[in-house]
Amino acid sequence: MVVQSTALRAIASENQAEEELAKGTSFAGKVAELLERTEYRRCESGEDIEAIYRLRYKAYRLHGFIDEVGDQVVTDELDDTPNCYKFGIFIDNELVSTVRIHHLTKDQPYGPVMKTFSDIIGPRLERGESFINPTLFAGEPHYRAPFRALPYLTLRLGLVASVHFDATSCVGVVRQEHTAFYRRVFGAVQVGDPRSYPPFNVPVMLYDANCTINREPILKRFPFFKSTAVEQRLLFDKPAIGELPPLTILPTAKYYRDAA
Repeated sequence: MVVQSTALRAIASENQAEEELAKGTSFAGKVAELLERTEYRRCESGEDIEAIYRLRYKAYRLHGFIDEVGDQVVTDELDDTPNCYKFGIFIDNELVSTVRIHHLTKDQPYGPVMKTFSDIIGPRLERGESFINPTLFAGEPHYRAPFRALPYLTLRLGLVASVHFDATSCVGVVRQEHTAFYRRVFGAVQVGDPRSYPPFNVPVMLYDANCTINREPILKRFPFFKSTAVEQRLLFDKPAIGELPPLTILPTAKYYRDAA
């Protein structure tokens, strides 16, 4: 759940995908096949992190969500918090999308959702709840048509994180035109009224998907969201001192499919 960009323009064809799933046709299989060509990279420094910062800018600027800036990157202080995970999604070794995920707890209450909805989320953190907060989803514009499954491949990471961290909810700041997607796919519900979300010049709403209620139905309906414990650790565990993070992580939903 995110402030969206070009990638979620693919959701214009999301209704067709939903109809295919309802009829038992091949959309889920097509997503699973595309996962075979997909790899995730957790980006912390170097060329990969610069590439995702530029991709954010390219996507958001294309649709006028942000003002023009000279360095043509989108980044903020929340990219550097200890509970932040920044990912590039690669298909056939080419960067096609990116998403940023924060795991909010009482001890680490850092995340974009707190910039705008702290009055709602803050008290829940104090009560011991925890949240997965995906944001800054951006996709290469020219991949919108051939890969209409791209939002699913990218937002899969939010569900994987919610399982790994056993979060209370997955929460996000969502633009009006994309709320139906999050209701249908993730069972999310709106909390509160629309609010501003600088530096983006469009209002957003808080959407909350309770993990206990929604996780199993989502995994049953969209089996490509499944993941092994090994994949979860590679994606979200911090490396020990002196160890390097894995360069690339392959999705593991296929192992559930192959075992079925």
